[in-house]
Amino acid sequence: MSKLKLYDLATPREQILRECDSHYLSRSAEQIIKDGIALNRMSVRLNGDKPIKSPQGKGVIIRRNNS
Repeated sequence: MSKLKLYDLATPREQILRECDSHYLSRSAEQIIKDGIALNRMSVRLNGDKPIKSPQGKGVIIRRNNS
């Protein structure tokens, strides 16, 4: 799981974004998926062991804008 990094308020935003981008791009696809699953599990635990979203029984609904 990733580590939380706290930045000084004097650190320029551009530098923080560069560090985040380089960290994200250096990870493998497998690691990105594992981190996403770990984040999902943590959110469930923090929500009292209840999922934040649950299926509504309607399957996958794809809509497009009628513009």
